Amino acid sequence: MSSAEEQPRLTSADPVERIAGLFATQGADEYLGEPVTQAAHMLQAAHRAELDGADGALVAAALLHDVGHFTGTVSGQDLMRGTDNRHSHTGADWLAQWFGPEVTEPVRLHVAAKRYLCAVEPGYADTLSPASVYTLGVQGGPMRGSELAEFTASPYAQAACRLRRWDDAAKDPAARPPPFDHFRELLAGLVRYPRRRLTRLPPADPARGR
Repeated sequence: MSSAEEQPRLTSADPVERIAGLFATQGADEYLGEPVTQAAHMLQAAHRAELDGADGALVAAALLHDVGHFTGTVSGQDLMRGTDNRHSHTGADWLAQWFGPEVTEPVRLHVAAKRYLCAVEPGYADTLSPASVYTLGVQGGPMRGSELAEFTASPYAQAACRLRRWDDAAKDPAARPPPFDHFRELLAGLVRYPRRRLTRLPPADPARGR
């Protein structure tokens, strides 16, 4: 069987199409006090990951890291009003319907990575935009105590820190990242389609049918 036969064709219900729809609609909204739209921010982050030589899963994580602002019951605007929308967890859980942990866990940890880097890296906090400094306070501030050890124990901590730096830099209104279509094939290749189940006939009973 060829690879084309093994993978279902994309349809309007396909996760890549659903994500594309979010980028085209809610993605056009302002990005939480930054001078770019939400879609432009995520596309910039993915492009920076690509230029930095990240593997495909981490490029996808950079592209999708803020999808929780679109899919949660508490919005990004609520975050800017002082309510933590936990968009990193919401987004990771939503993406886990279709993607493995190599994509979802850096997404889940990218806010924690900001808190971690603020705690351990002198000068890192000074690089944050005013909006990111504000949300840092809403999200719990720099890590303390056991949180630090818990974060570093994650096998995805390093990837999350890389993603965080691309996230921080992806707020340039003059940047011209590739459009969403540039990443379609990458995302489609990472989607975990459920395997088709084969219906097997029960074994023949020699005591019956004679």
